[in-house]
Amino acid sequence: MNDSIALPPNDWPELKPGWVWLCGAGPGDPGLLTLHGLNALRQADVIVFDALVGDAILDWAPQAERIYAGKRGGKPSPKQRDISLRLVELARAGKRVLRLKGGDPFVFGRGGEEAQTLVQHGVPVRIIPGISAGIGGLAYAGIPVTHRDVNQSVTFVTGHDQTGEAPQNLDWQAISKGSQVIVIYMGMKHIDRIVSELMAAGRPGSEPVAVVTTATTTDQQVLETTLEDAAQDIADSDLAPPAIICVGRSVLMRQVLDWQALAAGEAPRNLDPLGRGRPAESA
Repeated sequence: MNDSIALPPNDWPELKPGWVWLCGAGPGDPGLLTLHGLNALRQADVIVFDALVGDAILDWAPQAERIYAGKRGGKPSPKQRDISLRLVELARAGKRVLRLKGGDPFVFGRGGEEAQTLVQHGVPVRIIPGISAGIGGLAYAGIPVTHRDVNQSVTFVTGHDQTGEAPQNLDWQAISKGSQVIVIYMGMKHIDRIVSELMAAGRPGSEPVAVVTTATTTDQQVLETTLEDAAQDIADSDLAPPAIICVGRSVLMRQVLDWQALAAGEAPRNLDPLGRGRPAESA
């Protein structure tokens, strides 16, 4: 065990030989890792990690072997079957295995597939949730995914399916009509198709859209645009994945809640971006 980083007093679970802990590392900022995640890092013999897990987190486990298993669109990547079976192999070798994924492993992270494979092969598992980029990443951009004056629902969708193409089985009509705010993971590649589907389903072209790339890191960038302009604005920008795309009026709240800009001494752009006409504390 690596004792160089102390944990506060608690009955912390033990990562035993032959076990795999499937852990979410959060969206990028090391400070968003959970204490259970840190506890896992202190004990692991081997860490199988994704592309979105930074060195700052991995460096908290100097005793552990590192195995890269990242998947990035358009680049050579290990097959999911090989990753899952590698976890089985490592566990059966008596290793203390930490499977570390960016965000939350059960939110478009294939964590369910990997955990099921482990259970089917008789490997004991523990699930450690993480902060998903669709919530934490937007929060770092000053965008709340829920706001009483905006939405009573939020829908999370993926921008591509198992083939890498735009999802064919999403009911965009139902999503458009049923959710005031839509959060899209991995959607930059197919933004033209997504925008067309949403506007065909009745979403106005003037609807606010935000694109947040490399969320919560020092490289974070935010593009504020509209549904009708989003595809062209993205094409004209230097933005690159990983990205979270938010569609809905909650994006307007960034005008008052861009807390990183406020911390840098900038004034809020609009104290009442939703046009409520009354103080925020008013019911």
